[in-house]
Amino acid sequence: MAGLFKVAAEAEEDGGLLSDRIRNALTDEIASGALVAGSALEEQQLADRFGASRTPVREALRQLVVSGLVEVRGRRGVVVARMTPERIMDMFETSAEVEAMCVRLATYRMTPLERSRLIELHEGSRAMVEANDVDAYDAFNRVFHECIYSATHNSFMAEQAQDVRARLSAFRRTQLRQGDRIRKSRDEHDAIMQAIAEGDGETASRRMRAHMLNAAAALRRYIEDRLRPVDGPEPDNP
Repeated sequence: MAGLFKVAAEAEEDGGLLSDRIRNALTDEIASGALVAGSALEEQQLADRFGASRTPVREALRQLVVSGLVEVRGRRGVVVARMTPERIMDMFETSAEVEAMCVRLATYRMTPLERSRLIELHEGSRAMVEANDVDAYDAFNRVFHECIYSATHNSFMAEQAQDVRARLSAFRRTQLRQGDRIRKSRDEHDAIMQAIAEGDGETASRRMRAHMLNAAAALRRYIEDRLRPVDGPEPDNP
């Protein structure tokens, strides 16, 4: 599988977008439990499934390896990594505390230009919510939180927040598919933005922590809903 990390220079037209779609589809399946730990991900089978060449598949798998969702195991090739629900919840709890620290510091340190950028991003997310566009909102959400990290003006803290976020990126994306979570997420952003506008870092911190823990709860409900057996028809009474 040495070729996994060598993406062909002559990428096909729209190859980058296609690799993103493949990565997102596999991410959702892994995070929801549809693809269980140890499941093999064979390049040609995935290429056939998504109607693609092996190049975007290889790139999608490379990104999943970097995120920790899959791993390369010698002759077995690429397989889904083992990640317990308890481990995922621990990661969300850690992320909640890191994000809370970041927004508290950012509230006091961000420049008017950084605040304006954050407001612009937040306002732009309204249309994504109305369209229930999870892919667009997920991309926005990443930039929104990264702007907060940057506004701390503490490079080490921003790096740590980014590292934790990268480990959770798949699960933060998948939780947006639970019920009306995407709308609730924006409402929570709205409350955080209000605290930032008022210069209240402590309230912004509390609201960010709750925002992250709500995301963890949404992910848990999403997985439970996917794993819940569908009731069949009631048997006829004799």
